[in-house]
Amino acid sequence: MKKIAIVTGASRGIGLSISKMLLSLDFKVYGICRYPEKCNFNHQDFHLYKGDLRESKTIPLFLDQIPTKQNITLLVNNAGIAYFSPIEELSSEKINEMVQVNLTTPMILTQSLTRVLKENSGRIIFIGSVSGEEISPWGNVYGSLKAGIHHFARLLFDELRKLSVKVHLIIPDITKTEFYDHLNIEPDTDPKSYLLPDQITNIIKNLLLDQSGLVIPEIVVKPEIFKLKRKKFQK
Repeated sequence: MKKIAIVTGASRGIGLSISKMLLSLDFKVYGICRYPEKCNFNHQDFHLYKGDLRESKTIPLFLDQIPTKQNITLLVNNAGIAYFSPIEELSSEKINEMVQVNLTTPMILTQSLTRVLKENSGRIIFIGSVSGEEISPWGNVYGSLKAGIHHFARLLFDELRKLSVKVHLIIPDITKTEFYDHLNIEPDTDPKSYLLPDQITNIIKNLLLDQSGLVIPEIVVKPEIFKLKRKKFQK
């Protein structure tokens, strides 16, 4: 039986790039996202399920659809959502969305799969953000939640290392994906000012292929220069 990987936010950006890489390593990938119909990638071992990670009931419904769950060896907590604005302009609905997707969902999904990952000497990978490490104007809620999941990953590393489960935290800086579609900022046009999803994926691939016996618990990845630009909106 093939090894099984679970990837959240698997239909685009970093999540889709990771899924393609895992398929090349002969994994069977089960992904979840809100709009699987918008993904134009197909593969016989790529199974994309529709689910709203803003809803707590989504996780058990998703896991119930996966056959042979006993073969799960990898969990990639990748999905994220962000709203940037002064705190008084953030609605309670948007705050709750960010809490659920960025913090609650990866914690519950991790809890749900830890037992089988222990049995299979598996891995858990968290895709964090430099917003969780630095002061981000108007990004206080998103940054706080990313800081929370970073700390969770670090504590989980120490909890599970003696049980043969490897935990990795990847902390990328500005990455050119659809993440910025609904924000008023976006990566600059200078290719040295942003990362590409495949660059993040290559780092994860090297971690998965390494058989040296060491574990790299945390990696921060940044482009050569820092530069963002504000979007120009048509009046």
